[in-house]
Amino acid sequence: MTAASKRQEAPRIAFVASDAEPAQQALQELRQHYGTIATDDATVIIPLGGDGFMLETLHRFAGRDVPIFGMHRGSVGFLMNSYRVEGLVERIATAQPVELHPLEMAATDLAGICQHAIAFNEVSLLRESRQAAKLRVSVDDIVRLDELMADGILLCTPVGSTAYNLSAHGPIIPLGAGILGLTPISAFRPRRWRGALLPRHAKVEFTILDPRKRPVAAAADSVEIANVARVTVTEAADIDLTLLFDPEHDLEERILKEQFDP
Repeated sequence: MTAASKRQEAPRIAFVASDAEPAQQALQELRQHYGTIATDDATVIIPLGGDGFMLETLHRFAGRDVPIFGMHRGSVGFLMNSYRVEGLVERIATAQPVELHPLEMAATDLAGICQHAIAFNEVSLLRESRQAAKLRVSVDDIVRLDELMADGILLCTPVGSTAYNLSAHGPIIPLGAGILGLTPISAFRPRRWRGALLPRHAKVEFTILDPRKRPVAAAADSVEIANVARVTVTEAADIDLTLLFDPEHDLEERILKEQFDP
């Protein structure tokens, strides 16, 4: 059964909340109004908090075919709908779906051990010492950048383009663009390289040059792996999640507006 057909039935709503006081208060209010259902039995999951908690929720339910309708009870709420107790069933019925496709990171450390993790925002590589990292960047098995000296580099999804990527002066990417953002972090050489836009199905490989003298850590969202020698990033083709947004929320419009805000 698809996420859309599930929403045509009376939704079985499960609420989850961050530890923040506003989120916990909202959790109690909503459970009093709509009851308590276990997440395993839910057809819609409602995270209460900010974008950080939404990211935790996406990872928690990445293996479930269940849509997620977040409500803002935290700090940053770019991925959250506004909080209201009344009319929640009607809001879910008319919500607009957005499909998310995370990245999969395969990071091999200096001992030859390969670890996997997924990222809904970005995969980032960062220097672990005072010296700049030296990286080689390949796309679909073709070396595109023989040597990058920088604090690091990141590869982001459209959802993640407004997070760390934006702070690193990377481009904001519309959700339906089907591309990824490759953005250097404080590049020293080549100093004028500003990054690249890549197809979402691209395979990106980072090779750490001189990794013992210039150690590098890799992170997929909140999962960090130290002392990596090679990192490969591809789309996690077997994982997709559906976010639901109120029509007036219009995430595409928010992303477009963000590009013109001073």
